[in-house]
Amino acid sequence: MDDSELIKEIKEGNIDLYSELMKRYERKMYAFVYHMLRSSGLEHLAEDLVSETFYKAYRSLHSFREIDASFSTWVYTIARNTVLSELRKQRTANIPLEESGFMPIASADTVPEQAMLTSERVVKVREAINNLPDKQRTAIILREYDQLDYQEISNILGQTVSSVKSLLFRARMSVKNQLQSYFFEPIYEEYEGMKNQ
Repeated sequence: MDDSELIKEIKEGNIDLYSELMKRYERKMYAFVYHMLRSSGLEHLAEDLVSETFYKAYRSLHSFREIDASFSTWVYTIARNTVLSELRKQRTANIPLEESGFMPIASADTVPEQAMLTSERVVKVREAINNLPDKQRTAIILREYDQLDYQEISNILGQTVSSVKSLLFRARMSVKNQLQSYFFEPIYEEYEGMKNQ
């Protein structure tokens, strides 16, 4: 059965089929929610928020209409709103990272210095993404991590495709600008004779 048939059956009272619908999307939803939370160091909340997303979707399934959006777009939108709501709550709570339950783990087979450098870069990129406005952050996560196309992203964000491209362009430029001093140290530019006179 495709999504439409499953949803029709569920709406007609065969609620056991909802677990099948969840199975189809739980990995994608987990990856999406995890990446949205990662920039704030709140990955440990991903599983709970995915569960909350599917619960909200189930409760609202009677109002879902395929002519408005596909099920995947609809559930991504619910997940996004659930995460943004949680991030707003967390910002007001202002929990220190060491108390958030997030502990970065380096791979055992990497050289400690390399692992530390890689970890530091990852943290810098996360911070840069976290500093983006909500729509830019969501767009870049959906595109770069979840590999969604522009049309899917536009449906989730309620924007036109050209607006999504613009959001992504601004997001990438902002991340690049934030990271420029970290990845391109002036001393190397001078040494290579690349500094503009």
